[in-house]
Amino acid sequence: MNQTQVTEFMLLGFSQVQPFLFSLFLAIYLTTLLGNSAILALVSLDPHLHSPMYFFLSQLSCLDLCFSSATVPKILANTLRPQATISYRGCLAQMFLLMGCAGAECSLLAVMAYDRFVAICQPLHYTQAMSRGVCAAAAAGCWLWGLLDSALHTLLAARLSFCRAARLQHILCDVPPLLGASCSDTRPNELALHASSVFVGLGPFLLVVVSYLRILATVLRMPLATSRHKALSTCSAHLLVVALYFVTANLNYNRPSSGYSPAADTLVSALFCIVTPMLNPLIYSLRSRGVRGALRKAV
Repeated sequence: MNQTQVTEFMLLGFSQVQPFLFSLFLAIYLTTLLGNSAILALVSLDPHLHSPMYFFLSQLSCLDLCFSSATVPKILANTLRPQATISYRGCLAQMFLLMGCAGAECSLLAVMAYDRFVAICQPLHYTQAMSRGVCAAAAAGCWLWGLLDSALHTLLAARLSFCRAARLQHILCDVPPLLGASCSDTRPNELALHASSVFVGLGPFLLVVVSYLRILATVLRMPLATSRHKALSTCSAHLLVVALYFVTANLNYNRPSSGYSPAADTLVSALFCIVTPMLNPLIYSLRSRGVRGALRKAV
């Protein structure tokens, strides 16, 4: 088979100009920018939100801004072109940013669950356990872990070769479509993807589950119903975000052996990369009493 030096990929997720999708994705992207920027501004300006829980929420908003901006602008441009394309280097850069943000967000959601565990189950040790230095180190560790994982996938993807026309059955550059388009040995890439699913995805998810099982056990021992309700209300927004993120991430990266149809593939990727970053600030705005109070004061 002819192996060629790829300079550009054709993205087959869009077969023609799609003005409706352009309008839809633009509206979602602007909502994402507005919602996450509002969270960052509120956490920065309102003294009542200067706590570890809202510090990590601001980090989540930063990740969602990077997550969305790594993919949506290029998708918007391609919806208005007869043939959607992305350069080879642009494809690797997009994949690096996408995987980096995805890995960091998995770890951050686990850290946020641990924060709620300490606050509810070990309140007397909360100030020491979640000091400013500890929070900064935890946030930096999440970003670094995601970027290291992403660097590994990007380096492995850079060694792939492609036969004839390089076509991706997708609307963006990600590991699964690149592996599907390659004509070289992809076993190292697949092994790395499975390892990431365990250490970057499943590991943090299990930490979240263990944290909330401990929280639930503590809450059930509380004598007053009002105390139980108050404790659980501080976790509801985070639980919704965790469920949304890990479900869509699992659908995106742990695909069936037969793969998805092109339409289902586009839908799954859009939910994971485009819709989820928009919904996170909306969930916290609706479910978090602190954010609602700060928003009312600002308005």
